[in-house]
Amino acid sequence: MAGKENKTISKWLIIFSLVFAGEMIFSLPFHVARFFRPTLLEVFNLSNTEFGDILSIYGFTAMLAYFPGGAFADRFSARKLMAISLLATGLGGLYLVQVPGKTGMMVLFGYWGVTTIFLFWSAMIKATREWGGKLGQGTAFGILDGGRGLIAAGTATLAVFLLSSMLPDNLENMTDLQQKSALQSVIYLYTILTSGAALLVWFLIPESTEKNNRSITRSKTRVKQVLRNKAVWFQAVIIVCAYCGYKGLDYYSLYGTDVLGMNEVEAARFVSNASYLRAIAAIGAGLIVDRLTASKVIRFTFLFLIFFYFLLSILVPTEKVTTLVIMNLIFTFAAVYALRGVYFALLEETKIAGSLTGTAVGMISLIGYTPDAFFNSIAGRVLDASPGLKGFQNFFLMLAFITLIGMIATMMLAGRKKGKTIKPLNI
Repeated sequence: MAGKENKTISKWLIIFSLVFAGEMIFSLPFHVARFFRPTLLEVFNLSNTEFGDILSIYGFTAMLAYFPGGAFADRFSARKLMAISLLATGLGGLYLVQVPGKTGMMVLFGYWGVTTIFLFWSAMIKATREWGGKLGQGTAFGILDGGRGLIAAGTATLAVFLLSSMLPDNLENMTDLQQKSALQSVIYLYTILTSGAALLVWFLIPESTEKNNRSITRSKTRVKQVLRNKAVWFQAVIIVCAYCGYKGLDYYSLYGTDVLGMNEVEAARFVSNASYLRAIAAIGAGLIVDRLTASKVIRFTFLFLIFFYFLLSILVPTEKVTTLVIMNLIFTFAAVYALRGVYFALLEETKIAGSLTGTAVGMISLIGYTPDAFFNSIAGRVLDASPGLKGFQNFFLMLAFITLIGMIATMMLAGRKKGKTIKPLNI
């Protein structure tokens, strides 16, 4: 009986380490910008356009790393790859805290594109699949994404508290040195947590017992099989559109300061508190998918997002309307997190064979996460072209148009004949 209990405890410690590591790996490249964007732009003396271009460097290197990273993960231990990746990413934090110039930031974010994706993404997916086994894949990935949301929100709350404790009560009296020191403390916090995640992974993730003896020729055949399936391309478009919505959340703290009149701490706190919705929305959407279908849930979620984005593109946050604006922002948080939690459930609905999941996910991710390469550059230019309310109205109108494309792609995917299964190879 005791042995069974110990095995259960070990199993949950494994998924906890995967969840924690799965969010911390992206904390330095993304959390600092998402929750503390106004402070970051001021300390690093960057415009929205300049920082958008820096993030695009990350996107390009990450995009190139997705597909080869899958093959790399099949050849080496997921535990070792993830631990090395987390440590390498944490080292980048020690450079970020020095407040490098624009060129240094471009090099750093390009470096992070390699460490967070090539050495980590596929290894994490592989380890999560092994944890879930044959009967618990939905549970495994639901816990992974929902749990990552809780970790993101919890660490952001801690970081906001740290930032606010280092700034004066009256932010109008804040000096440049105080602002810089406060942000550096936040960067140090995320660096320590990222490095700590490496230790968790190293000691808690077991070595994989799976052996891969597939030849290069057979791997090429699998790639061709995936490429010929139209469902893969539709899913890639859907993820591109959903991920643009997710990237859009990074600008909400800036919207809070530039449009809603919040100070830096209030804006960071609003975004960090809203991030707790990720776990609720992702897990809730997953439960609904089990009763309906992924394509139906995604289609209606896209429809809701179009409505919310359109409202945000026309509303003027006066004293009476501000509450409505904030409610719409919260609704978009929930809808975007719901999409993020279930869009990979389309793999089962479209009957992609289990033995081809890795290849399909690699190809879908290669295309689906391209917003890392282009979204920030475009968004930065939209906002800088019309600073203030007008720029954000154009920003939300752009998101509404992208979301419409996602809804159309989902409808086209659902309308296809569902008898076309990608059959696995006989090996």
